[in-house]
Amino acid sequence: MNLSICQINPSLGDFKGNKEKILKYISTSKSLNADIIVFPELAICGYPPLDLIREDGFIMENDLALNEVANFSTVPVIIGCIRTEKNALYNSAALCFDGKLQKYCDKILLPNYDVFDEKRFFQSGSRPKVFKVPINDKLRKIGIQICEDMWDDEYDCKVSAIQKEMGAELIINISASPYQENKISNRIEHVSVKAKQLRLPFVYCNMIGGQEELIFDGSSFAISKEGILLSQARSFVEDLKIVNLSSNKKNISSMMCREEEIFNALCLGVKDYFLKTGHKKTVLGLSGGIDSALVASIAVGALGKNNVCGISLPSKFSSAHSLDDAKQLASNLGIEYQVIKIHSIIESFDTTLKPSFKNENSNIAEENIQSRVRGNLLMAIANKFGWLVLSTGNKTELALGYCTLYGDMIGALSVIADLSKNDVYALSKWINKHYQNIIPINSLLKPPSAELSPNQVDPFDYSIISPLVDDIIEKQKPFSILINEGYDESLVHDIYKKIKLNEYKRRQAPPGLRVSSKAFGMGRRLPIVNNFNG
Repeated sequence: MNLSICQINPSLGDFKGNKEKILKYISTSKSLNADIIVFPELAICGYPPLDLIREDGFIMENDLALNEVANFSTVPVIIGCIRTEKNALYNSAALCFDGKLQKYCDKILLPNYDVFDEKRFFQSGSRPKVFKVPINDKLRKIGIQICEDMWDDEYDCKVSAIQKEMGAELIINISASPYQENKISNRIEHVSVKAKQLRLPFVYCNMIGGQEELIFDGSSFAISKEGILLSQARSFVEDLKIVNLSSNKKNISSMMCREEEIFNALCLGVKDYFLKTGHKKTVLGLSGGIDSALVASIAVGALGKNNVCGISLPSKFSSAHSLDDAKQLASNLGIEYQVIKIHSIIESFDTTLKPSFKNENSNIAEENIQSRVRGNLLMAIANKFGWLVLSTGNKTELALGYCTLYGDMIGALSVIADLSKNDVYALSKWINKHYQNIIPINSLLKPPSAELSPNQVDPFDYSIISPLVDDIIEKQKPFSILINEGYDESLVHDIYKKIKLNEYKRRQAPPGLRVSSKAFGMGRRLPIVNNFNG
């Protein structure tokens, strides 16, 4: 049996474009003698549809596109779609063959944690299903399941085991599983264990593509009944993989290191955000520091050098080496580069605000004006030419509120919002190792600074603060555990307080690309106003 895994990148709500892509993949699969063709979860409409499913015509367009796909199914096709019944909506897999929509299989286990909120939108399927599917003039019993159905360890309903009891010879799981660190290897390990336990082969077809904060990596695979990885599609690109489950010949894509995975994930997230919103070009501020250097490098990887414009916006506090580093970075990347001096604009603000400031000593208010002037200028250029601004703040800064609302936080997309400061350095070093020292060495070596006042440097030891923030946000370690692990008690108190007090800033930040187990954004919802001090 030749099984075609069609790892596609649908665009949310683009039913015409998604349908055309699906039909193309079906045609290619047929030409490669595929006996059964598999597409990801909600491939017809894209994932996650959220409240779009309540829009007039959305379900109608879903049904029309699905019927056209079914008409094209001379061989069995399994594809993710939305199903309606008595005003209830289901996240389903459609089984099509002989030019007809034959059966539906509804998702049983609806995830309702972190970035997932499926119980808000869908009803749970009543029971696991196994279908008799005609393949090479034989009826083969195939269990079909959807994403979370595979991860049934913490649920009462053991979907895979029930399908085994129902006589399944093969289990096919269609997924829209977003990327996070270690997710690719964890999926393979999890399914391998399950396949070995049940003595069943598994095929896993995952979506790829960027959808706002979420990045889907693909990395689809097939596992033998012995738990052996037989085939794996590429990560972060569309792919079509023909799998013969009876063959001992392995077809496995090369594995990436941690930094390569993250780089490719972020490039895909940026690329699809621009493509799917109809934009081509970005503008971003180049400070000469490591964060903007990394974001510019990712932007070039995602959009190409001709679609990236870097702008230096020096004030009287900007160092000569920062300007030199920004210029060198732009030259190394081959991007458009401009310098816009903001001295006179800042002086105008100072003059205008002097009566209102009542001769108070300069403080953070004056510092933030510089950041907001830079943000205004970048937004003006973006508005003028129809570009988008990329925000350059990292996760550690966002956690601590070490960023300026309506200043350096402006932008349509925050590229490294889920990278700690330590990860920013690690990824930058990896880029330099693989791309001929694109990022100036001085940007990596000099003390981080916002350069908003004389001789200013960031008020943190990032080698300590960065992992501490990760322990609090991602690992969700309580105060007592952190103290027992050796962190200074007063420091932990201070960091907890800063994280809590700056929730209002993060609520107004642009969407950030998610690559960790717990990112700011849709997967972490805390009240801005709260008096809990636990």
